[in-house]
Amino acid sequence: MQTLVVRGGKPLCGTICVHGAKNGVLPLLAATLLGNGPSELSDCPEITDVLRAAEILRCLGCAVCREGNTIRVDATKACGICIPPELSGSMRGSVIFLGALLARHGCAELSAPGGCVLGERPIDFHIRALEVLGVHTESEGSVLRFRWPKRHGGVITLPFPSVGATENLMLAAMGVSEPVVICGAAREPEVAELGRFLRAMGAEVEGEGGSVITLCGGKPLRGTERRVLPDRIETATYLSMTAACGGDICLKNTDPELLRPVLDVLEKAGCMIFCEGSEIRLQSDGDLCGVGLVRAETYPGFPTDAQAPVSAALLRAKGCSEIEDTVFPCRFRHIAELRKFGANIQTDNARAVICGVRALYGATATATELRGGAGVLIAALAAEGESRIMHAELLLRGYAALDTSLQKLGAEVRFA
Repeated sequence: MQTLVVRGGKPLCGTICVHGAKNGVLPLLAATLLGNGPSELSDCPEITDVLRAAEILRCLGCAVCREGNTIRVDATKACGICIPPELSGSMRGSVIFLGALLARHGCAELSAPGGCVLGERPIDFHIRALEVLGVHTESEGSVLRFRWPKRHGGVITLPFPSVGATENLMLAAMGVSEPVVICGAAREPEVAELGRFLRAMGAEVEGEGGSVITLCGGKPLRGTERRVLPDRIETATYLSMTAACGGDICLKNTDPELLRPVLDVLEKAGCMIFCEGSEIRLQSDGDLCGVGLVRAETYPGFPTDAQAPVSAALLRAKGCSEIEDTVFPCRFRHIAELRKFGANIQTDNARAVICGVRALYGATATATELRGGAGVLIAALAAEGESRIMHAELLLRGYAALDTSLQKLGAEVRFA
C-alpha cells in the first residue's frame, strides 16, 4: 500500500503536457496481437495498467519493448491463449484481450477481470454478443474458457453502449470473413481510435464513432504505427484540481472538443477557460458557485470518469450541485471519503447532492478506486493543512508522473 501526503491550500500554476489516454492505449495494445509484424505505439503513459497489459502480451508470446513513451509489439510468435489470473485479476482492461485472442486463435482462457470496484460491471454483454458470432463459453470457478468452432458474422445489438463490449466485438470481428455489424455501439473517442487503428492494419471498418459499426476481417493484418490520443480524463482531472484550488494552468497535448461537457460545467462554476488548438488554459480564483444538475452519460455526454474529479472541485462552491451517474449508478464510494474533509454531500440512489462549505480541512482518507481516488486527491489539495491518502497506488493505474506533475504546478505532494 502506498500513501500520498498532501499539504493543501496552495493555488496551482504552470504548464504541463497531458499524457496518452489510458482508455485509448489498452485496446490498441490488444489489437497488436492481430498484426503480422511489429506495431509501434507512441505517447504511451507509464501507468500500472499499461505495464500489466505489456506483461499480458509477453505471457501470450509477444516480443514487447518499451523505449521512453514508445512501445513496440511483435506478435509473430504469439501462441498463448491463457491470461494468467494474477494479471487478469488485477486490471479490468484485461478482458479487452478476449476478442483479439479469439480472432487469432479461435479460443481463449481468462479469469474474472479485476480493476476498480464501481458496482456491478458484468461482462455478460461481451459473452452474449460473442455468442451471436458462434463463440461457446464455459466457466469453472472464476475461470472462463472460450471456443469458436464455427466462425460467422452477424448483426449484434448491444442493450447498452458498452465501451468494452464494443471494443471486444471489433477485435473479434477481425477473425471473421463475413461482415459483423454492431448496433448500439459505444461512440467514445477511444472506440473510434481503435477503428482507425484496425483500418491502418488493413481491416475493413466503417462507422466507428457512430452507433453502428460494420467490420469485415478474416484476412492477415499488418503491423502499424499510431500515436495514442491524449487522455481526456487526465485533462479533466487537472482542470478540476485548479478549479478547486484556484490558479492558472495550461494543459498541452489535449483536445478541447473531446471535453466540451466538462468545460461547460467548469465555466458555469466560475472558471475562465481558453482553448486554442491542442491547448486548454484554465484560470480560477477558487471561489466557485454551484452548477445545478450534472448528469454523467455515455459519449458525447459528460463522462462518468470525470464525475468524481468534478464533484470534488465543487465541494466549496457557493450553493448546491447535483451529480447523477447513469453509466455506473453505484459509483459513489468516494463520497464517504470526501466527507472526512468536511464536505457536505448527501446521496440518494444514483445521485449525489453537494452543498458547498466554506472550507475543507486536512484528513486521512482512502482512494476507493482510480477516479474516486482522484476526487479524494482534489479535496486534499483544496483543504487546509496536511492530508494522507491511503491506497494511493490506485491513482497510478491511470495518472502518469502524478507527483512530479503536481509539484511542477506548485503543489506539495509526495509518496510516503
